[in-house]
Amino acid sequence: MHRRSVSISLLAVALASAVLIGGCKKPAPEPELAQPQTPAETGALTLPQTPDEPRHEGDVRIPTLKIATVDGQQYDLATRRGKWVVVNFWATWCKPCLKEMPELSALDAMREHIEVVGLAYEDITPDDMKVFLKLHPVVYPIAVVDTFNPPADFATPRGLPMTYLIAPDGTVADKFLGPVTAKDIESAIAKAGGPKASQS
Repeated sequence: MHRRSVSISLLAVALASAVLIGGCKKPAPEPELAQPQTPAETGALTLPQTPDEPRHEGDVRIPTLKIATVDGQQYDLATRRGKWVVVNFWATWCKPCLKEMPELSALDAMREHIEVVGLAYEDITPDDMKVFLKLHPVVYPIAVVDTFNPPADFATPRGLPMTYLIAPDGTVADKFLGPVTAKDIESAIAKAGGPKASQS
C-alpha cells in the first residue's frame, strides 16, 4: 500500500513538471502583417458604415461621371479630356475638407491645365448647399452625391476628404485619402508625366 502511494506521488510530480516545463516555452512569434492606412492616419474623417449599407468597389481605370451641379449645370467628366481633373469627395461637416477648399479653388483658378470638381458626399439639399457656398465660395463646380447611389466608377469613400486625380487621357493617375494641398496635386501630376509646377 505504501509503495503504491509513493508511485502515485511520483507520477503526480512528473506530470506537474511536464506542465511547468511546457508552460515556460516561448510561443513562436506570429509574422507581422503590413497594415493598410486608415483614414485616421491620413487625417481623413471616417464615415460611419451600417451593416445593411451596400459598399461598391468602383475604381475603374477610366471612370465616367455625369452629374448635375448645384447651379443647375450638367457635369460630364468625359468632356474634360486634355486636362488634369481633381475629383474631390467632401462634406460640409468635414473640417479637413473645408480647410482644403480654398487651396483647391486657387489651384483651379490659377492653373489652366487643372480643373476641380467637388462631390458633396452627404444628405443635403441643393438649396442648403447654395447657402453654404455663399459662406465658403469656390470657383469650381459642386454637385451633391446621393450617398445611397454614389457614382458607380468611384469606390465608396471610407473617409473624407477623398480625392482622385484624373489624367488628360481619362485614366486615374492617383488618389488621396485625407486632405490634399496644391503642392500634393502638382507633385502627383509631375510624377505622372505632366508639367511641373514651375512649367505651368
